[in-house]
Amino acid sequence: MAAEARPLVFLGTPPAAAVVLEQLVNSGFNVVHVVTRHDAKRGRGSSMTPSPVKEVALRLGLTVSHDLEWIKANASRNMLGIVVAYGRIIPLSVLIDTPMINIHFSLLPRWRGAAPVERAILAGDTTTGVCIMDIEETLDTGAVYAQQEVAIAESSTVQSLTNELATVGAQLLVSTLTEGLGTPVPQGDGATYAKKITTEEARIDWSATAVDIHRHVRALRAFTVLGGARIKILEVAMPDGASTLKPGELESDCYVGTGSGDILLVRVQPEGKGPMAAADWMRGRSADSPTQFL
Repeated sequence: MAAEARPLVFLGTPPAAAVVLEQLVNSGFNVVHVVTRHDAKRGRGSSMTPSPVKEVALRLGLTVSHDLEWIKANASRNMLGIVVAYGRIIPLSVLIDTPMINIHFSLLPRWRGAAPVERAILAGDTTTGVCIMDIEETLDTGAVYAQQEVAIAESSTVQSLTNELATVGAQLLVSTLTEGLGTPVPQGDGATYAKKITTEEARIDWSATAVDIHRHVRALRAFTVLGGARIKILEVAMPDGASTLKPGELESDCYVGTGSGDILLVRVQPEGKGPMAAADWMRGRSADSPTQFL
């Protein structure tokens, strides 16, 4: 059977997974069904909306379900599951009957787990990548069929890097399936784990260094508290020069003190408002507004 003719079932949810699904279909592969998470509210006051993967699947004329029942009912060793950020563990009882591979956004065994892109940026890694791997019952331990390295720029954000990894991963998957999976290579030793990001972890610790806070903002939905209100810090820059401010102290020119060096606010989102330039936000503040981030 030609690689393109093998029936594929696709499991995924977020925009990055939708990129891979569309690339598979556009490359002529036989995607017979799509499994994704249930419709959900994706913004304050919004109605129930489908996942990005479901939106793409319906546009491409594919059938969609929200659990593993379709796979169980149509189980076949000839069918291959493609998993990209599905958001749930695939039980061994399903994997026994339908083999599956996963696109993981790191160079395994580094950053196994739920947040590999965020953890790579937070750690100051200069490279990451994409692995195509077997799915096993244990988390991200499967042998690797193919991998490709991707550089992490000092300006890379979790959004921009995830987009790049999705594009690279889609292309790598197409070439790997076209050439044949072959024999996977077991992962080496020295695994690190990318645990899920918590809300409290996204809060900025202003006693950290400017370098670490810069990474924090690039990697997470970073926020701080000013005068009892939460404010999201969307973009910062690291200016040259010695530190002149206490950690968390805000000046009218948008500089903030850290544990080592000052940092410049570029874009922010005050509570109850949309994203805006930090300079515009500062101009709209009164003279007696609080000046200490907590």
